Amino acid sequence: MAGASSSEANTGFGAWLRRLSAWFAIGGGLMLVAMILLVVVSVLGRALFLLPVPGDFEIVALGTGIAIFLFLPYCYLQRGNVAVDVFIRNLSPAVQRGTDIVASIVFALVGGLFAWRMLFGLLDTFRYQDISMIVGVPIWWVYPFAVASFALLCVSAAYTALHGWEDDSDE
Repeated sequence: MAGASSSEANTGFGAWLRRLSAWFAIGGGLMLVAMILLVVVSVLGRALFLLPVPGDFEIVALGTGIAIFLFLPYCYLQRGNVAVDVFIRNLSPAVQRGTDIVASIVFALVGGLFAWRMLFGLLDTFRYQDISMIVGVPIWWVYPFAVASFALLCVSAAYTALHGWEDDSDE
């Protein structure tokens, strides 16, 4: 973690959490590359052969959603989330650290809530067999990525609240 103590961030659970989050982000990146290739094939097919990929926009929307979910935990651990530093940048480091801890707790609660609710969304879309309109892709395929990503975000934020901002002297 950017603000974690070097011993904690490089060993044990912190290191495992960073590696898992990085693998999620790599999966998100690969998903975006696949969506880019799909768009290129569809545009070239339309331009050269008047034959676009049917439902390309549906597939790109689902794939992009998956990619965004997969990026969330890594982004959080890299402190890449949007922060309003304008209000706290002139406060003491201890107050800034306290604000970061409170924000991490809130992120953990929100991530846990979203994971929990996405699980119900998964069950509903699976039970009712929701599919996309044009190509009939099952919508529930997106939900496992969302549930896993929000659960990992919850764990990452809780870990950060407990250990992540212990030593900001490395920054």
